[in-house]
Amino acid sequence: MNKLTEAPGHIPHTGHPRKGFFTDTSICIGCKACEVACKEWNRNPHDSEFELLESSYDNTGSLGADTWRHVAFIEQDREHIDKARESGRALVSLGMPGIGPPGAPAAAGSSPDVDTTPPDTPDFRWLMSSDVCKHCTNAGCLDVCPTGALFRTEHGTVVVQDDVCNGCGTCVAGCPFGVIERRSDGTAGVKGQRDFTPGEQAPTRNVGVAQKCTLCYDRMVDGQTPACAQACPTTSIKYGEREQMVSTAKERVAELHAQGLTEARLYGANDADGVGGTGSVFLLLDEPEVYGLPPDPRVPTADLPRMFKRAGLAAAGMLAAAAAAFLVGGRP
Repeated sequence: MNKLTEAPGHIPHTGHPRKGFFTDTSICIGCKACEVACKEWNRNPHDSEFELLESSYDNTGSLGADTWRHVAFIEQDREHIDKARESGRALVSLGMPGIGPPGAPAAAGSSPDVDTTPPDTPDFRWLMSSDVCKHCTNAGCLDVCPTGALFRTEHGTVVVQDDVCNGCGTCVAGCPFGVIERRSDGTAGVKGQRDFTPGEQAPTRNVGVAQKCTLCYDRMVDGQTPACAQACPTTSIKYGEREQMVSTAKERVAELHAQGLTEARLYGANDADGVGGTGSVFLLLDEPEVYGLPPDPRVPTADLPRMFKRAGLAAAGMLAAAAAAFLVGGRP
């Protein structure tokens, strides 16, 4: 918790461990089972005509108010694969992280006992990644919400209360990842609360309300696995205590590095980044920008203390100048 940016009242201290995701993109097959499971469980409306985009074998394009899990399809030729491997090798040479088997101490460079010769590089590959809300440690959307519609759960996740959101859209600008979105423009109006009927298109709910992944909070409170992780056939999406997820992610990176896949790197596992680390940790096979992720995310409210200090100093200076002008001007 960042005491300077996030109100303490937003974080209940109940003793529950923080939960989160670890998405291993190296074993994602792009089946979109997670997308379907998410929509079915959360009764989210479809947001496309199921036609493939011109840029990819994808029909949803990005995360949004109606799509809380999105699988990206990224084509790479040999040149891009080699560049990804070289950029990853540069990170390894900095010791972030070291190459070696799981459990081995991190090293600044390659271990002499591990064969890090890159495998035969294919001429073409797909990078597939199931993106989701990051459930940031310092959540910009939660910081700027004026109604308290967004709150931090006892499991450390960030959830929108549909009946409290007024549809102002402030949270949309506060998210450095572009995840949260209003279901439609205009003032919030909760509509169509009829439950899903098989074979029928359910009416759109929460029109005008900010919507995003809840990490299946309604399932978590009953001890169930989130729908996307439950449906993933390759276990690319893993769910559990965040501390364990980060540990598992680091072991997986070390395993891939030992195989010569130096392009493997983690995203969201650094607690010293601009959002204090994320609840959704990703293993990537290229730079974050390739996946449409910001390379250095930063919560917008991080600079508020400095801004307030400078504004206070400026105001004090103006008052002093006005007082001096009044005193000097009042002399005979």
